[in-house]
Amino acid sequence: MTVEAKEIPETRQQQTARAPDSADHLKAMATRTYNGHKHNRIGDEEILHLLPMVRKIARRAVSYLKPPLSFEDLVSAGTVGLLKAARDFDASHQAEFKTYAYIRIKGAVLDELRRASLLPSSLNRQIRTAQELSRQIAERTGTPPTDEELAKKLEISVKEVYELFESARASRFVSIDAISEEQPALGDLLPATQTDGPDSLLEKAELIEGLTNAIQELDERRQQIIVLYYSEHLTMKQIAEVLEITESRVSQLHASALFNLSARLEQWKDGR
Repeated sequence: MTVEAKEIPETRQQQTARAPDSADHLKAMATRTYNGHKHNRIGDEEILHLLPMVRKIARRAVSYLKPPLSFEDLVSAGTVGLLKAARDFDASHQAEFKTYAYIRIKGAVLDELRRASLLPSSLNRQIRTAQELSRQIAERTGTPPTDEELAKKLEISVKEVYELFESARASRFVSIDAISEEQPALGDLLPATQTDGPDSLLEKAELIEGLTNAIQELDERRQQIIVLYYSEHLTMKQIAEVLEITESRVSQLHASALFNLSARLEQWKDGR
C-alpha cells in the first residue's frame, strides 16, 4: 500500500529563504553575471610589457614639468594609470588592451601635471591679460606678437614673459597635447589620419584649418619646433641639436608657440 506524502506548509521564513524578492534576486544575478564576464584578466607579463610605454609617455610630458614635480613623479602616475587600466579593462568593448592602457596612462600623467600646476590667481590674471593682448595684436596685424612686443605691452622684461609662458604651459596649455576625449590632440591633428563620422570629420577639418592657419602665422623657428615636436616626435634635446640652439631655448620657444596657438584657437572658436 502506497502512503501519500502529506504536504507540510512552509513557514514564512522558509518561503523567504527559497524565493527572495524577485527584483533584488534578478539584480543580484545580473550583477554576478556581469562581474563574471566583464573582464579578461590582464596578466603580469602583459603589464610588464607595457611599462616602457609609461616612460615614453612621461618623456613626452617632460617639457611641461614645473618644480617640485619630477620625471619620476610622472612615471609613478603613469604606472598607477597602467595598473588601473589592467584592473578596469573590459574586453567586451573589442578594444586592444594596449590602446586602452595608453589612454589611461596618458590621462594619469596629464592629471598629475594639472594637479601640480595650480597657479596663484594673480598669475592667472596676468596670463589672461597676456592672452587677450596677444589676440588684439594678432587681429590688428594678422600675426601674433613677438615676445618682445608682448613684454613691452605687459611692461615686463622678456625674461619675465618667458617665465610667464613656462608657468602657464602645464596648467593652461597642456590641453594642446590632449584637448579632450572628444577632440584630437595637436599631435594627431598635424598628420590628420584618423577617420570619423561625417559630423566629426567636418568639425575636425575646421579645427585643422584653424590650427594650420595659426601655425602658419608663427615665425619660421616656432613652426619648426611645433612640427618637429608634435609631428616628428623629436625630444626637446633632439630639436636643440637639429636647430643648433640650446635645449632651454627650445623650451622657451615651444612655450611661446603654444601660448600664441592657444590664443588664436580661442579667437577662432569664438568666431572673431
